[in-house]
Amino acid sequence: QVQLVESGGGLVQAGGSLRLSCVASGSIFSMNTMRWYRQAPGKQREFVAEISRSGRTNYADSLKGRFAISRDEAKNTWYLQMNSLKPEDTAVFYCNLLCNAYTENYWGQGTQVTVSS
Repeated sequence: QVQLVESGGGLVQAGGSLRLSCVASGSIFSMNTMRWYRQAPGKQREFVAEISRSGRTNYADSLKGRFAISRDEAKNTWYLQMNSLKPEDTAVFYCNLLCNAYTENYWGQGTQVTVSS
């Protein structure tokens, strides 16, 4: 079993920055793809960003240039740096991990990000 724990959410003013972290623990042999999703009130969960084991990144088109995903393999941790935050970025952010040769898929519990205008 694998557990994911997010941190770094909070309340920030528009234009500010936050960095989210997700730490994975448990029976992990390989971290294959690490992702961030978000879910705004009344909306479906949407993809934000991903980073592969090789370091290749991919972003939702609307977030390119403001958000950046990175990872620290030694710490089983990945991050989401969010800059120039807007009120419409307010959401619960979830981390997601595909691991162990893509055979397992796990979600974190979510961390609230609130951007005030």
